[in-house]
Amino acid sequence: MLNDQQGRYFVPFGEVRRQPTILVDSTGLGAALTLAHWRGAPTPPDLRDDTSAGSCLRALRAPATPGLAARAVTANHFDIDGFIGVWALLNPALALAHEELLRLVATLGDFRELNWQHPLADHALQLVCWLNAEEKSRFYEPFGAPAHRRREDEASAEKFIWFLPRFADMLRHPEAGRAAWEPEYRRVRQAVAALDGQLTQRTCYPEIGLAVVRTPAPVPYYALFGPTAGFDWVLSLYDGQRYELEAKYTTWIDLASRPTLPRLPLAALANRLNELETSAYRWAADPLTDTGPLLRLVARRLTKVERYADPDGRPIYASSLAAGAVEAEVVAFLREGYAGVEAKNYWTWAEVRGVGNGY
Repeated sequence: MLNDQQGRYFVPFGEVRRQPTILVDSTGLGAALTLAHWRGAPTPPDLRDDTSAGSCLRALRAPATPGLAARAVTANHFDIDGFIGVWALLNPALALAHEELLRLVATLGDFRELNWQHPLADHALQLVCWLNAEEKSRFYEPFGAPAHRRREDEASAEKFIWFLPRFADMLRHPEAGRAAWEPEYRRVRQAVAALDGQLTQRTCYPEIGLAVVRTPAPVPYYALFGPTAGFDWVLSLYDGQRYELEAKYTTWIDLASRPTLPRLPLAALANRLNELETSAYRWAADPLTDTGPLLRLVARRLTKVERYADPDGRPIYASSLAAGAVEAEVVAFLREGYAGVEAKNYWTWAEVRGVGNGY
């Protein structure tokens, strides 16, 4: 796992203080250098990027960065963005040769966004699907460590140790992993084609960062969020009066490429919809600081694993409300909440909570 050029190597997160260590997609005390897009992370300003992997790639082009000489590299969890960042630091020449592709992979993995017209889109999707499939079959699903009575910062090291020496071959020869990546790849590609059809309508409200997608049935996130870059809320309106509103992960992290509006707490909107709802279900919302808060009708609360999983893999219940009524309520709520609020970069959580205090 050592890199021949730089001599960097991966260490489990618990060893961060045993030697000078670069911390990727995480925060913690004792790191020689932090390369993370987490809100408030001490990433050097010149290395800030939308993804943590992007910050790692920037660092590789700035070799004089203080702390970059550290040989140990770690992260406190395993996800696609963090993995790409760690792998890039251990394989700098190959990473920089494939920088554009790796940036697409990290963005698709973290934000579920991808321009399907990009010439590298297919390759990026194959790599993401391979990582997803091998992670689930060999280890456990994202956010699944507690169900196995394990801590993520400890258990995730096993994933890094397995994936790090294998990813270069997949980067060069994705066909070798077709058996693993093809099922999800086909499902996503079919959903992308369906969303491009006449049965799907998109309405955008740029002033409040909302994209509304009307489509017959739930689809994988990569298809649903793929064309929503630049928007931080997605309202999905499915046939059968089934609906979900989600605040995207883009407002949980420090997005570098564009200003954003802060998240708003959704409890007040849930209460308003419950005043109108006459079905057997109730509207409920996840907390403001969840990585991707959902507002939806519930029979029971979803687990974090279920919330992170694709919309077509969880139950979405029928509402008594018409789609137009739900859209109108969401738009009115966001417009009221953002009245007088200017979009900006690098919100603190205190500032986010301050904007939402009226709710």
